[in-house]
Amino acid sequence: MDDVGLSHEPSRAKELSNRFRDIRAATEALAGGLTEADQCVQSMPDASPVKWHRAHTTWFFEQFVLVPQVADYQVFDPAFCFLFNSYYEAVGPRHPRPTRGLVTRPSASEVTQYRRHVDSALRQAIPLLGADVLGIVELGLHHEQQHLELLITDMLHAFAANPLDPAMIADWREPIGHDGETTFVACGRGLHRIGHEGAGFCFDNETPSHDAYLHPHALASRLVRNRDWVEFIRDGGYRTSSLWMSDGWAAAQSNEWRAPLHWREHDGTWLQFGPGGLADLVLDAPVRHISWYEADAFARWSGVRLPTEAEWEAGRTNPAIHETTGYVWQWTESAYRPYPGYRAAVGAIGEYNGKFMINQMVLRGGSMATPRGHGRPTYRNFFHPDKRWQFSGLRLAKDL
Repeated sequence: MDDVGLSHEPSRAKELSNRFRDIRAATEALAGGLTEADQCVQSMPDASPVKWHRAHTTWFFEQFVLVPQVADYQVFDPAFCFLFNSYYEAVGPRHPRPTRGLVTRPSASEVTQYRRHVDSALRQAIPLLGADVLGIVELGLHHEQQHLELLITDMLHAFAANPLDPAMIADWREPIGHDGETTFVACGRGLHRIGHEGAGFCFDNETPSHDAYLHPHALASRLVRNRDWVEFIRDGGYRTSSLWMSDGWAAAQSNEWRAPLHWREHDGTWLQFGPGGLADLVLDAPVRHISWYEADAFARWSGVRLPTEAEWEAGRTNPAIHETTGYVWQWTESAYRPYPGYRAAVGAIGEYNGKFMINQMVLRGGSMATPRGHGRPTYRNFFHPDKRWQFSGLRLAKDL
């Protein structure tokens, strides 16, 4: 091993070994309730099969830790580098994302063998790795937690197309959130420190920390509810072009949006398909599975706007502002762009975030599908404004 003897952080190595065991086990537990056929399905180009998520996160550890650091490591299958590379141009060619569901071989059971092979090698390697490489291991763990959430949203999208309405998580319970009325909480003007600083893990797009000037504004004390969205629908929100951005109106018309994704109307009653299957819509729960276009149109219908990501980050410490995490990712009106002074890392790892900083919008907070211990107040999620299959909702804001 190239880094043998370099590690001076045995406590960090032990902590990462424990987290590696737990996070890898969480992925397998979630996949364990699915059939071989379930794990192969790809319901749309934006989603990936469960089998692919399991293999890709394994490939990350093999490609970026084991291959360069462990001299005697034997690659499980050379073809997997092509099959399970996602978007790392520096690593080489890859199988096209839209057709991942056509790759029926290797089987899900072979992917299980792949995971065991890599897990065994990495558990032996972690105590011997230097600090820089332990940083890549930690990045890989957060990367797998991202895919844990994607595994839920992607499988939910596939199951929603199944006429049997199967439940992915049988004991799923819809989180309701904070009781009471929604009010607007005044937030003052001035400079606020935004972004990650100090110790602890973060993705590179959360840095560098910097000062952001905020004008007087107010944030809603709670997230927008399903009952609020029902009123938006009844009032013609999806039929009123003046509420929508031009691209959003075009997307809503071409895709025939009439309600959030996974909502269904039956005999005048709204139902929602979720991880627990099909159930009555819980009116007091935060609305989810909406695009940025829909969130922006709803805010305009409400006579207010979406918060900027700086307003969101500064405001989350206010005790009067609830539901900052654990329910839905919250769309902001901020475009996904680099912070002042941002520089992407050199090499393939530098492709993780930086090259996506265009044509996307920032979401903040973390959802009910986000693994515990994965989020931070500075975490910047990002998607194109038309995407709806994530657990995405909104909080309102207004100028003062």
